Formats: sequence, C-alpha cells, structure tokens
Amino acid sequence: MMKSRIPFAFALGLVFGLGLCLSGMTRPSKVQGFLDIAGAWDPSLAFVMGGAVGVAFLGFLLARRHMRSWLGEPLKFPADSGVDAPLLIGSAIFGVGWGLSGVCPGPAIVDLGFLDAKAAIFVAAMLGGMGLEKLLVATAHWRAAEQAED
Repeated sequence: MMKSRIPFAFALGLVFGLGLCLSGMTRPSKVQGFLDIAGAWDPSLAFVMGGAVGVAFLGFLLARRHMRSWLGEPLKFPADSGVDAPLLIGSAIFGVGWGLSGVCPGPAIVDLGFLDAKAAIFVAAMLGGMGLEKLLVATAHWRAAEQAED
C-alpha cells in the first residue's frame, strides 16, 4: 500500500472500530447475551448485524460495478460461491469460538487497543489457528503432488 493511502486506511479502520465499540460488539457479555436465546436474550445485536448486512450489500453492489476500491486498488471477488465441507467446518469452528469467547476477530483486534489481556490471548490463538490452517493446506497440496508423481 502506498504511504499516501495509509492515513485513509487508518481512518476507515478507526471508523470501523468505533462502530464496533458503540454497538457493544467489543463486550463479550453483550455477544453472549445475544446468543443466549433460552435465557436472558438480548436481541440488540441482531439490529447491528442487520445494519451491517445492509451496508455491505450496498457496498458489494457498488464494488461490482466499479471493480476498483476508492483507493484505486483492483477488487478481487471469489470465483467459487458454492457451499463445501471446508466452508461448513470453518463456519462451525468460528461459531463455537464466538459463542464460547463472546468475541470475533474484528472486535478482538479493537480490544487489543484497550490493552485487554483476554483479547491478546484470543488474537494469539486466532493467528495460531490461521497458521495451522495454512500449514494443513500446504501439507495436503504437497501430499497430493507427491501422489500424482507416483
């Protein structure tokens, strides 16, 4: 990223983080209250998510028309939009982690700015999981290539 674009990217990240703070998404108790449908259910995050989906939908419509970001970078959309086992497994792992911790990646990174030790542990575990996934995929490709040679 060019140095002149860094302030713009920082400002967008700041606005995103501020939105997460204002909506309560950075508080695990708020998220767990939303997920507790059998107890003291707090439906307010449904409105936050609905608003986010609406904004993202409009953003993707505009992005598909222009194919470039506001900063002039090319936009790349996935070619495959099917549902497969890795998607379902990843979604399940994400959901279980979100339910147990009450935190998802975006708010966890925001919480790092508050020097939250629990967020630091979460982010370290998240990065470890991402590294493990890369390692497993690379190993699977390596084994497949090795078997193709035989």
